[in-house]
Amino acid sequence: MAMKTAVSIPDPLFRAAERLARRRGLRRSQLYAEALERLVGAERSDEDLLAQINLVVAGVDTAPDGFIREAAHRSLASVEW
Repeated sequence: MAMKTAVSIPDPLFRAAERLARRRGLRRSQLYAEALERLVGAERSDEDLLAQINLVVAGVDTAPDGFIREAAHRSLASVEW
């Protein structure tokens, strides 16, 4: 099933889309559907990537270890405030 919709886009973008549709041998509606499909797919990919990154980060121990704590302490102690 396909839904019909009306949208307003700037004239230069409309003309560029018309040229692209002609070059690719597509109807205007096919071109717009393909563009939206790519945009939605990219958004979904970004969300999937963020979920994977969050899983990795959740498994990382963020507590500072003794060496880092001591190095930071010594570094700060040698700075003239």
